[in-house]
Amino acid sequence: MLEVKIADARKSIIEIGFKLLDRKLVAGSWGNISMKIDKDCYAITPSGRPYDLLEEEDIVIVNSNGIKLAGSGIPSSELFLHLAIYKKYPTFNAIIHTHSIYASACAAMHRQIPPLLEDTAQISGGSIKVAKYALAGTKELAENAVEAMGMSNAVLLANHGAVICGKSLDEALIVAEIVEKSAHVYCITASIGESFPLPTNDIKLLRNFYVEHYSKRQGGDE
Repeated sequence: MLEVKIADARKSIIEIGFKLLDRKLVAGSWGNISMKIDKDCYAITPSGRPYDLLEEEDIVIVNSNGIKLAGSGIPSSELFLHLAIYKKYPTFNAIIHTHSIYASACAAMHRQIPPLLEDTAQISGGSIKVAKYALAGTKELAENAVEAMGMSNAVLLANHGAVICGKSLDEALIVAEIVEKSAHVYCITASIGESFPLPTNDIKLLRNFYVEHYSKRQGGDE
């Protein structure tokens, strides 16, 4: 049974990788993708392998301590980051780390993305915050990201990119697109003039609706 779940996870990660490339949320081999298989088994993209060249056996299987169990590749350098998020947020089953243009621009400026749009509020419950800078691949980066994420589905990594979470890879992909759209809109409005974030009470209502209903409908569970 576990072998079947591992095979399905590897296939799903490769499919999402192609979608990330197609939607210009990553380039080359940068960024990474992971998926929870069970409470002590995770699948993650290998380090340095372009998404369009990935084979199923390249996808690395690790346990919750980061020990490699299977796969021909070396686990992504952001393995600590993924495992720290799964430990802190057990409801997340998938994580995507993107290097999309506008989200990366906000991360480079150390500017959080304000809730200017309703879909932004739904996925974040407020602003999409920026984690303090730390060198890629370090435990410090993982700790900073977990601290900054709060109750959101996303966080920006200073001078780096974005980390997106979801109950499934499909949900995480949708959230990644919303994060990039939100960053794009924010950059446009900031260059033109004043913008107007949503009212705090409405943000709470939108977030609760997303968590309790809309995300479930997207996954076919309601």
